[in-house]
Amino acid sequence: MRKAILTAIAILIILPMAPLPANSQTAIQRRCAHGTFKHQGMTRDYYLYTPAGLKEGAPLVLCLHGYGGSGADGKAELMDAADRHGFAICYPDGSPDPRGYKSWNVGYPFQKGMKTDDVDYIVKLAKSLKKKHGFSEAFLTGMSNGGEMCYLTAQKKPEAFKAIASIAGLTLTDMMPLKYKKPVPFMEVHGTEDRVSEWTGDPEDLGGWGAYMAVPAALSHIIAANGCVSETITSLPRKEGRNQVILYHFQGGEADVLVYKVIGGDHSWLDEDMGTCDAVLEFFKKHL
Repeated sequence: MRKAILTAIAILIILPMAPLPANSQTAIQRRCAHGTFKHQGMTRDYYLYTPAGLKEGAPLVLCLHGYGGSGADGKAELMDAADRHGFAICYPDGSPDPRGYKSWNVGYPFQKGMKTDDVDYIVKLAKSLKKKHGFSEAFLTGMSNGGEMCYLTAQKKPEAFKAIASIAGLTLTDMMPLKYKKPVPFMEVHGTEDRVSEWTGDPEDLGGWGAYMAVPAALSHIIAANGCVSETITSLPRKEGRNQVILYHFQGGEADVLVYKVIGGDHSWLDEDMGTCDAVLEFFKKHL
């Protein structure tokens, strides 16, 4: 459960660590331009990757990190996929929660008192970057806590992004009164053995992240809001030594929904099972 991960983070902070070399940088810091954006009185960092030779008017993807992470240590492999598919990628920072960890304010119990409106933040950041750099459309993806932001944004600002892709995200039961007001193309990638964001949900809040719905139940609300009337189930070719991936494609309405169920998959991007970064950008390309 995520509670165990929080404990592990605390232990790592307490244990003495060797100082990093002065020139130590993440792949994102090395390859991206650093920028800042002011919102609600806070100046927050982001990193912007523009592939060499990127066409004018290219689309933009915001990629949101998980709990306790940062833009600088986001999904670096997404940059390589952006080279192949012609997207710019922005890795923004969350803001410190009451425990001091960078996160996205989605309503976890321990985020009580946070006044940060992160949906408004990412919407305004995307709008600013589009204007400044001439990007055409904006798309949204994120993993874990960033995945929760995908669901929350689909509820509160579905018109802000052309399509949304959550990785190992969940829907807190407290989110449901918001409802889904407009259709939005949506994709979820989730492992059935994810012990952090349980496929079967956590209605009793045993993990300490707040009660949340089972993944199929959460997605049923988006499928209904999108007006999908048909479902296609496909077992993807299985990579040697990797987990089986089953794709559920809901369509026939105003916007489609893709669900990649990774049998035995854990709490990660599951890139080795299905090439998630490419799958996300291929999904986005269909909605340009």
